Formats: sequence, C-alpha cells, structure tokens
Amino acid sequence: MQFLVSAGEASGDLYASGVVRYLGQAYPTARFYGCAGPKLKAEGVHPVIDSASIAVVGLAEVVGHLPRIYREYRKLLSYSDRNLPAAALLTDSPDFHLRLARQLKRRNIPIFYLVAPQVWAWRQGRVKCIARLVDKLFCLFPFEERWFRERGVDATYIGHPLAFLVRKSSSRDAFLERHHLPRDRKLIVLLPGSRGGEIARHVPILLDAVRLLRSRFHLSVILATPGGFRSREALSTFRERTNSLSIQIIESDTWDSIAHSDLALAASGTVTVEAAVLGTPMVTFYRVNPLSWWAGRRLVKVPFLSMVNLIAERRIVPELIQNDMTSERIADEAAQLLTNEKLADRMRADLARVRSALTREGDPLKRAADVFIETCQIKYNICPEAHELVREKMN
Repeated sequence: MQFLVSAGEASGDLYASGVVRYLGQAYPTARFYGCAGPKLKAEGVHPVIDSASIAVVGLAEVVGHLPRIYREYRKLLSYSDRNLPAAALLTDSPDFHLRLARQLKRRNIPIFYLVAPQVWAWRQGRVKCIARLVDKLFCLFPFEERWFRERGVDATYIGHPLAFLVRKSSSRDAFLERHHLPRDRKLIVLLPGSRGGEIARHVPILLDAVRLLRSRFHLSVILATPGGFRSREALSTFRERTNSLSIQIIESDTWDSIAHSDLALAASGTVTVEAAVLGTPMVTFYRVNPLSWWAGRRLVKVPFLSMVNLIAERRIVPELIQNDMTSERIADEAAQLLTNEKLADRMRADLARVRSALTREGDPLKRAADVFIETCQIKYNICPEAHELVREKMN
C-alpha cells in the first residue's frame, strides 16, 4: 500500500510529517512518497520532488518559476501514475495542490487536505473547486469549519498544530549563553521569512530599521532562520551589512529565539502564530512585487492581513503591509513596544487569548490522522485491519 503526501513549504512540511508519523503506526507496511521537505523525509517519505522547488509567493513572482513548477508537477503526477496511491494527503500551497487534486480525483484517489486554503480571505470562487475535489478538509482556525461546511465542504476543525507543538527548549540564560549574547540588553529577533524572495524584499528594510533603533536603544539583534542551503544563499547577499550592524544570524533555533526576545519583527505568516503562542510582542510586515500587490489587493475580502489580528478579530499587533513597510514605520512601532511596558503587556495578554482560541485538547495532527484512518476505512475500505491495530496502540 502506498500513500501520496505533498507539502509545499516549511510549515506544511512540519504539519504533514506529524500526520505521517501517526499514519505510519496505522499502516506499518505502507510506503509514503511525494513532495517532501526535511521533516517529511525524516519520517521516511520518499521525495519524488522537493518542497523547496514549489515554494513561491506572489502572483507576479510565480510567473518566472512556472516552467520549473510545472515540470515538478508533471514529475510527481507521472510517478503517482506508476505508483497509484491508496489516498493522498495534500498540505497548503493551493495553487499547486488543487491542480494536483483535480488529476488525482480523475484517478479515483481519495483526497485529504491539511491546512484549509484561505479562500475566505480571497479568491472565494475556489471553494466550489474544493467542495468538488476534496474528501476531507482539515481546518486550523476555529471559524473555518463552519464557513466551509456552509459551502458544501466536508471540513473538520482540528486545532492549530503550533499551539500544541511550539515550545521553548531552554531557559533565557541558557539561550543567551549558547549564542554568546549579553544579558544586560533588550533583545530583538528579525524574522524576515524563509523564502529567497521574502528575504530579498524584507531584509534591506529591516536592516535600516535596526540602524534607526540602534541610534536610540542599546540592543542585541538576532536574525532567526530555519536554516538550509536556500536560506543561507539568500542571506549571503546581506552578510556584510548584518556583520556591520552586529546582527547575529541564528539557524534552526527559531522558537527559542522568539521566546527569549523582548520583541519580534516578523513577516506576516506562520511565524506570527509561533510568536503569538510563545507570547512575544511583535511588529508584523510584508511586501510583494508591486504587480502582485496591485492584482491581489482587489481580491482580498478581510479587514486584516495578519493572521493574529484575524483570529483576534481586531488589531492587536501592528501590520505594515507593502508601502507601509518602511524602516521608519517599523522603528517607530518597535520603539513604542520597547519603551511602553503597559503596551507590551497588553499585547502579551491579547496574544494569550489568541493562543487559547487555537487550542484544542490533544495533538491536532493525531486528530487529523484519526479522521484520515476512519474515513479511509468507512468510506473506502482501505486497510481496515491496520485501523483496528492503530486503535489498540493509541488506546
């Protein structure tokens, strides 16, 4: 028995790997293959293609990468035709995965979709496609289940994996000692994003903001990155400037970097949810290609672009998007949080409520795996004996 698993970016790779871990217990002789990053590979998923090869954000940005992405898509589809899966678990990256789902559905392959596409925010017409193609949709945010169900999608809210997974691994003193950071300064962490395009667009503005803040405050500044060749290559362009500003680049220690910082300057996305779970005050930002912004903003149907503010249903963290993302604006917002402890404490309290809203009892990824297994058994009669085995193990 084989299962196709596909994740298009770092967060999806993390979430899908957790589900695969539980599925491996249910189907001990099964083989998993697909579009995999380092976490999925560590769980034994055969990487037909690499997740990094399809990780592109922005309507205009993706155009130059389309030939490569299409080649990767054809490669994965061709492999799945030769190794027909019993079911598919697709994670995030809807531009890639809804196209893949359409082909898999024609082959009568059950489709489970982890991380509901944010069609409630933009491109709402896609919900009809999701209802037609996806057998079970796993939602990470509490308002999503009802929204999708009202539109004909079999959706289940599982809770947000980050509310369950994100933890600091060491004390502040141990973290500072590990990275040779002084104890007598405020600490700021820069979180520009992990994709090359995000780093190229965000880092120059962040470095100028650091320069402005350093003129007012005695600070330690770190830049946290998930690591890997692509991140290092993208950051190498700024090595001289980061060194001149005494900014320390820390790889593969992001959660502790956030948890032990007094303030995070964070690209809007998954990392802002991580900061919320860890309770770190933040200023959020994002920039895309001007053409992408011009085209995309007309499709957006929500009042905020930061997920933290959307969950809170009000502005609790600053969000500086596109032209509002300037070094001066970032420095001003950061300065307020560094000098006004009441403001920072109020944000921490608001972030605690966001974390509570994302939390359900138990591991969300185990919940997704349980639903996957049960649906496979009841609806498709896939390996029911393994289903009974995993129930015994998990009970």
